Amino acid sequence: MCCFSGKVQSVADTNIFARASQDGKQFLVYSMRLDTKSEVAMILPIPTPKGAAEDAVRFINLEKYSNFFDEMRTGFPPPPAPRGTKNGWTLAAGGLKVVEVGSFIASFVPSQKDFSRLDEKFRLPAGVWSKLPQYKGWGFAVFQLKKGEQKVHPMAFEFPRANPKNLFFPTVHIHDGTVHDKANFDHMLFCQIHAVMLHDWDESAQPAELFMKNLKDAQGIVEPQAHIYRRILRGMMKNEDVVV
Repeated sequence: MCCFSGKVQSVADTNIFARASQDGKQFLVYSMRLDTKSEVAMILPIPTPKGAAEDAVRFINLEKYSNFFDEMRTGFPPPPAPRGTKNGWTLAAGGLKVVEVGSFIASFVPSQKDFSRLDEKFRLPAGVWSKLPQYKGWGFAVFQLKKGEQKVHPMAFEFPRANPKNLFFPTVHIHDGTVHDKANFDHMLFCQIHAVMLHDWDESAQPAELFMKNLKDAQGIVEPQAHIYRRILRGMMKNEDVVV
């Protein structure tokens, strides 16, 4: 789910990478191009176990690996052309842990009620959560984003999963404060997964270490000797998350 605390002008070229890590956890890396006229927070619901501690999510700084997804895409042939087309405030106002992660300020919000501990302008509009009952009991990774048109460097973190068998991709859209049944997707999903047949996904011809040249800067997120799978989502689609 890619949702923002305020209205944004455009979101495009979204890339998401997921891989299972140790002890039932998951790595998630998220990047996009964004145009917004005001500072907003991006909120990513994540399927954490109920009652997860405030330090359950480990944020990872990929500022030095800003071309993470550029390198990852070199493992695949060029995709079809798209159709049509720290900065003065504190994220947590009531004791939630704040982490500086490269160009971002980030925080883990353990439950929906804990949003009351954030500045009001970085919450979703009242009533939105009642329309999204599937996220009851989940946690939320929240990132501060600057105003203006920008290519957002990869945001990365590791979180404990409520269901360690699933890889989760947050792809539900809320860009204007309302929940729509369908949304315009411009996403590339990437993952590394073992012992599962992935339909509608492309597999890289080589293991990651042969086309991603700066894996040392990935800090263990990518498994060097494993292949990478990719799925492209473009156009109007059902507004829902992807689970593998």
